[in-house]
Amino acid sequence: MNNLIYVVDDEEDILELVEVHLKKNFFKVRTFASSFSFFKALEKQKPGLAILDIMMPRLDGIEVAKIMKKNPEFAKIPIIFLSARGDESDKITGLEIGADDYVSKPFSVKELIARIKVVLRRTNGWTSDEKDKSETESRAFQGVKIDKEKFAAFSDGKKIDLTVTEFKILELFLSKPDAAFSRERILDYLWGGDKLVIDRTIDVHIKNLREKLGKNGALIKNIRGVGYKLEK
Repeated sequence: MNNLIYVVDDEEDILELVEVHLKKNFFKVRTFASSFSFFKALEKQKPGLAILDIMMPRLDGIEVAKIMKKNPEFAKIPIIFLSARGDESDKITGLEIGADDYVSKPFSVKELIARIKVVLRRTNGWTSDEKDKSETESRAFQGVKIDKEKFAAFSDGKKIDLTVTEFKILELFLSKPDAAFSRERILDYLWGGDKLVIDRTIDVHIKNLREKLGKNGALIKNIRGVGYKLEK
């Protein structure tokens, strides 16, 4: 597991606070007061996770995340947003562009550490028996296929770029085509007992996944009152 964390925030006290506690939890840390210094470091070494402050001057966290997601070299780096803006609409915006989590300021350092560990566990491996069932290297249904070993997804033979969360939701659906999965079950599959997110998160990831699958996005059906399923 890559335990190097990059933290980007224009508030020096926030950088110091997060750095101290991350190091206490045995993480390697690099802090940046601007987006530009962050990108320079990113070109030389990729972290296991990036923590981005949204409200920064010139180039804010949202724009930084968009740039990262458009670059194949950086697109798979998990992102957690920090922001003084706590509205759910802001959280949804962050998730829609591919962030893995969102923590509102002022925040509990213990909560932030917990969320970092959850994202890294979700990015680097599985723990439950159900998750172990999906270790087969490739799975396919209709025009949708994934290769777990290569972390690659395809729609009608065309490779599509998915976030870690989108990939693992699709992997779950492909493990049992035609089976209905509730939002709670999807959350449990992704995060286990560490569910620190809102149910709406799943709807956002499903929306993004459908769009990336193109016409095959229609295979993901919304089951009213239940959740979702993969069905022809």
